[in-house]
Amino acid sequence: MIDFRSDTVTTPSDGMREAARDAAVGDDVYRDDPTVNELEARAADLAGFEDALYVPSGTMGNQIAVRTHTDRGQELLCDEQAHVYKWELGGIPQLSGVQPRILDCGDRCVPTPEQVREGYVEEDLHRPGTGLLCLENTHNSRGGVAVPKEHVDAAADAAHDLGVPVHLDGARFLNACVALDVDPAEMTGEVDSVMFCLSKGLGAPVGSVLAGSEEFVERARRTRKLFGGAMRQAGIIAAPGLRALENVDRLAEDHANAARLAEGLNRIDGLSAPEPDTNIVMVNSEAAGLTGEELSAACKERDVKFHAFGEYTCRLCTHLDVDEDDVAEGLDRIADAVEAA
Repeated sequence: MIDFRSDTVTTPSDGMREAARDAAVGDDVYRDDPTVNELEARAADLAGFEDALYVPSGTMGNQIAVRTHTDRGQELLCDEQAHVYKWELGGIPQLSGVQPRILDCGDRCVPTPEQVREGYVEEDLHRPGTGLLCLENTHNSRGGVAVPKEHVDAAADAAHDLGVPVHLDGARFLNACVALDVDPAEMTGEVDSVMFCLSKGLGAPVGSVLAGSEEFVERARRTRKLFGGAMRQAGIIAAPGLRALENVDRLAEDHANAARLAEGLNRIDGLSAPEPDTNIVMVNSEAAGLTGEELSAACKERDVKFHAFGEYTCRLCTHLDVDEDDVAEGLDRIADAVEAA
């Protein structure tokens, strides 16, 4: 089976399994787990913040950030395709009592300063006002786009001029940093918090990190407790996360394999795939007369897995458990599926 469904399907390396077995542990609620403490310190340093909080998932990290930054009833600005809005079960209003105000950011993926200013609502007697701007990098639904630092900074600066904090959903922001050759601490220089996943391209079996100021993380720790994310001897899962931080540079291999995959898909009659920025490839199958669901089903019969992502669009994702040979074999099987359709 060649699995292009997501970079979340990776399995932990032998080194990660050994690290989990041998991890020094303690009760993390009491902040007694040395492995979690080390992971949080290293993650905060990597992302350029004072402190960080280990959380079970990226979705929880984003929702903790929303709850911690905002007051109930306020509005949140984000792209209409943002993961925090589109793929997190309506968590913004359910968990924080916050109203999303969505913007069409198009190919830019983050709002322009003008869009931020136009979307902003000032607090008054009748309206609670804008409480947070959420950005995303890389942008999942728009094809793994690596958003340039200057675009992130421009949106954040516009929000700060209005007194609005900024959270970066950086589930794959290290992919963006590698693709753009930008230091992670520089990429986050103008935002107030960032969440990034250890369990995607970095290959850990579980966990994400939410980073920000010491004061923000202290409040976020209470929110994590409220959301049921406080853990005990979590060093067993944090230890593979520490190993995952060693995998940042190798993300370039996933990007190269994604480029090979897109190039090969474009050679298959009826398929078209734009050149990817990172490890996500979006392929259109309309010219082949196949819906995304039909293409996905036909390829699954040939032991190639990926998801439909629209009526005629599928998403394929490269990761550390897919090498160059897997890409070549996968392309052969996809070509056979299209030809047989």
